Amino acid sequence: MSITLALTIGVPLAIVAYIVKSDKFPEPNYLIIQTFFVGVFICWPAGFLNSYIFLLEDSLGISDMSFLAGFTEEPLKFLAFMLFIKAKTEFDEPMDAIVYGTIISLGFATYENIEYVYLIYSDQSLFIAILRAISAIPLHASCGVIMGYYIGLYMFKGSKKYIIQALLIPVFVHALYNFLTGFPNIIFFGYLIVVIYFANNLHKKFVAEQKQKTFESEQRIR
Repeated sequence: MSITLALTIGVPLAIVAYIVKSDKFPEPNYLIIQTFFVGVFICWPAGFLNSYIFLLEDSLGISDMSFLAGFTEEPLKFLAFMLFIKAKTEFDEPMDAIVYGTIISLGFATYENIEYVYLIYSDQSLFIAILRAISAIPLHASCGVIMGYYIGLYMFKGSKKYIIQALLIPVFVHALYNFLTGFPNIIFFGYLIVVIYFANNLHKKFVAEQKQKTFESEQRIR
C-alpha cells in the first residue's frame, strides 16, 4: 500500500478504530460498517448542494464561500444519524451517539478524501493526503464527536436544547474552519487544536461515565 493511500483511507479508519475501541460496550461490526457507508453515501447530496456554493461565488463575484459547506455537510450528517441510527435498538446509551456520529462523519470524510487526493488534486496527491490527514480528517472526526455528544445528552438526559446544540455547534465549527483556511497557519491550526481539544474532552466525559457502569443499556428519554 502506498503512503498516499495509507494516509487517504488509513487515517480516518484509524480514528474510527480508536473511537470504536474506546467504547466499553462495543457496537456490532455489521452496524459499524453500515453506518460508515451511510456517511459515504451522503457525499453525493452534499456534493450536489455544495455545487450551488460555486454558482453563488460566481454570481456574487466572491472568490471563496467555502464556509457555507458547514451549512450543508453537517445537517446532512445530522439527518443521517436521525434517520438511520436513532431507531436502532443497539443505540442504547449516550456513548453510542459519539461512536455512530463519528463513524458517519468519517465515512463522509474518507470518500471526500479520495476525491480530493485522487481526482481533484491528483497532480499533488501525496501533499494533499498529508495536509488533509492533519486538518480535514481531524475536523470531521471532531464534528462527529461533538454532534454525537449532544445527541446522546438529548436522547438520554433530556432538555431540547441539546438537540439544537447537536446541529448548530458542528455547523459553526465546520463553517469557521473553512473560513479560516485562508488565514495564517498559526491561526488556522491553532483553531483546529482548540476544536480537537474540545471534542476530546466531550469524548472523555462519556468514557468516564461508562467506567461507572456495569450494564450498557440506559432508558431513553426521547
